[in-house]
Amino acid sequence: MSEQIEIFTDGACKGNPGVGGWGALLVFKGVEKELWGGERDTTNNRMELTAAIKGLEELKRPCDVLLVTDSEYVMKGMQEWLVNWKKRGWKTAAKQPVKNADLWQALDEQVNRHTVTWKWVRGHTGHHGNERADQLANRGVDEVRGIKHV
Repeated sequence: MSEQIEIFTDGACKGNPGVGGWGALLVFKGVEKELWGGERDTTNNRMELTAAIKGLEELKRPCDVLLVTDSEYVMKGMQEWLVNWKKRGWKTAAKQPVKNADLWQALDEQVNRHTVTWKWVRGHTGHHGNERADQLANRGVDEVRGIKHV
């Protein structure tokens, strides 16, 4: 594997469910790429997952990735829950369907293309990459609402 790519991801939702946005900041050798988007009717958790999926999808070949998120939901899902969900056919321990299984499956597929190290950071504490991802996620919300950024 080559040098590590950093991906900072975040999701935002105005109302939960409501208008949502996702953002991902990719950093490689000091070069940054910004990604963002949004949906009219979604949840914060769906936007957090989408940000990670879109960031990893952007990589055209297998990479060594440090993926930084402020979402405990995404971290715990990937590091603790996913293996058992898969064993149980995408059911929870309570035998209920896993929420957002479509996105968990898409994220699992992307993660399997790469070597991913997960890092959790507390949101809104001035962490540069996380703050940038948050701004991108909010940009995604604004664009769904018809507000353009210059």
